[in-house]
Amino acid sequence: MKKRITILLALLCVAAFILVGCADKIVVTNGKGNAVRGSVVASKEFPSFSKEITISAIGDILIHSPVYMDAKTEGGYDFLPMLERVKDTLEASTITVANQETMIGGEELGLSSYPSFNSPFEVGDALKAVGVNVVTLANNHTLDRGEAAIQNAISQWETIDMMYTGAYKDQLDRENLRIYETEEDISIAFLSYTYGTNGIPVPEGKDYLVNMIDKDRIAEEVALAKEKADIVTLSLHFGNENERMPNEEQKELVQFAADQGVDIVIGHHPHVLQPMEWVTGKDGHETFVMYSLGNFLSNQQDLYQRIGGILTLSIKKTVKGDAEELEVHSPKFMPTYVTFSEDFTNYEVTPMYTLTKDELKGAHQHYKEIKAHLSQWMPELEFME
Repeated sequence: MKKRITILLALLCVAAFILVGCADKIVVTNGKGNAVRGSVVASKEFPSFSKEITISAIGDILIHSPVYMDAKTEGGYDFLPMLERVKDTLEASTITVANQETMIGGEELGLSSYPSFNSPFEVGDALKAVGVNVVTLANNHTLDRGEAAIQNAISQWETIDMMYTGAYKDQLDRENLRIYETEEDISIAFLSYTYGTNGIPVPEGKDYLVNMIDKDRIAEEVALAKEKADIVTLSLHFGNENERMPNEEQKELVQFAADQGVDIVIGHHPHVLQPMEWVTGKDGHETFVMYSLGNFLSNQQDLYQRIGGILTLSIKKTVKGDAEELEVHSPKFMPTYVTFSEDFTNYEVTPMYTLTKDELKGAHQHYKEIKAHLSQWMPELEFME
């Protein structure tokens, strides 16, 4: 009889260990509800929790000569006053990314404006000071002043510890996928590509100097980014200048990106704001896209060329057991307007909701129209005020 009880207890113990993965605690009983062991078998505990971050994006930093002349000081250049009104909003996000349209090749190469740009190093200092963490560099002006300006700019970005993507110093640098790791253990990969370089040929054997839009390369790098990061953000320099709606080529390329599993697409180049929407990929994956973020800081003169903004998205990571869920949600936008004096001084990026009629005639109506324009495919879009 004792032998049978011993065997029964052994079998019950084995059963308990088998069940360990299915319950937090297992108590072995003798079939009458009475415990035959004084201790419990604890399972491996799988935590369940959520973490959340925000990511903001701004459009073209397009430094024409009146802008850098306004920033001129005795000791160099100071662009920070131009960004003071939006500093708090930019700093509030976990990550902020800007499209640096002009290479910051520095004074030693000679500063220049349209059509062949070269900007002061201090542009980067100002972006860093207001909370920008990442700059995208692939655009139609990347090669304006040749390899020297690109290498100077990259050296400066590295000096101030700014992540850059879309233009690289060599092939090894290009192969180093840009992934921003946050304290919340959420990682974001940043990719950047342009439709062209204004007819300037890429130096032979130096494709790394600027990322061109190529579907095969994009698919390959997106796949790699998805393996290594939680969220993939794709910056595309595409579309037609001064057109307020995306063209079919833009839509087709965004659909391709969604089919690859990209999470966020940010467009640049039109110099005006284009709407945003959710695009469904072939596997049901939802991709957020803003077709154009317009200009953020420039000397372009037309009304819509002076209107840009700050896009903010929330990213939530939920851990359930040994599985993770990631969600991009709650898009918000703050329209901005570049104000300056008649003598092309006092440039400031100003939130549109604060504009007075002296700063922009009919400011309220323009602000209302911009909100309707941006939200036409996304009625849930919130505006930050």
